[in-house]
Amino acid sequence: MTQTNPWWQWPSGRDAVVNSFCVIGVGRFGSAVCRELVRAGQEVLAIDLNQRAIDALRQEEPGIEYRIVDCTDEEALRAAGALDVGTVVVAINEPIEASITTTLIIRDSPGTRVQQVISRATSDLHEKMLLRVGAHRVVFPSKMQGSRLGQELVRPNLLERLRLDENHSIEEIKVPAALAGRSLRDLNLRRNQNINVIAVIAAGPPQQLQVNPPASHVLRAEELLVVIGRSEDLERLGRL
Repeated sequence: MTQTNPWWQWPSGRDAVVNSFCVIGVGRFGSAVCRELVRAGQEVLAIDLNQRAIDALRQEEPGIEYRIVDCTDEEALRAAGALDVGTVVVAINEPIEASITTTLIIRDSPGTRVQQVISRATSDLHEKMLLRVGAHRVVFPSKMQGSRLGQELVRPNLLERLRLDENHSIEEIKVPAALAGRSLRDLNLRRNQNINVIAVIAAGPPQQLQVNPPASHVLRAEELLVVIGRSEDLERLGRL
């Protein structure tokens, strides 16, 4: 059975597709991915065959879009809209045959618009099979929490995060394209973004760390920034 909301339309246009997400399998890992995406204001479609799993997710995120379908059925996935998004996260726990089949469908179905497939694996052999059928990336829940993956999807520049408290973090990010070629004096991130630059890491190898870089330092696209500030301000910086 497929659930739909009559008022809802999947975004159209190339940019909308790139910035839309589908999570297939909403257990603990998949639900965490969904929550991060929704809270970052992203379009996300949740798919699962288990009504109870969907209901549990919707209690936390009432506005989330969802479909209850068999993810190993190509036509069901197509009708659900899973082939019309930019990124699909195949977060199915078991059986592994289902995750492999789903990954293959998303990657190879005629007319798919999906540009990135990230699949969850439970073993090294499972990882090899997922990569063989076309997964762009494979993650292990034991090594990466779903919330972390969600953060990476909406903030591709984020490399590392150290949360200091509920509101403040220290982060290592790639220099956003919008900042490259400009000096720290010109950007004045402390005044304009409420963010302090602790250090700049030059591209290597070997990488060179410069603590408290001077205001005259001009940022380069290949550099990394170590910054501190409120989490919401850092998230805004990472999306520039």
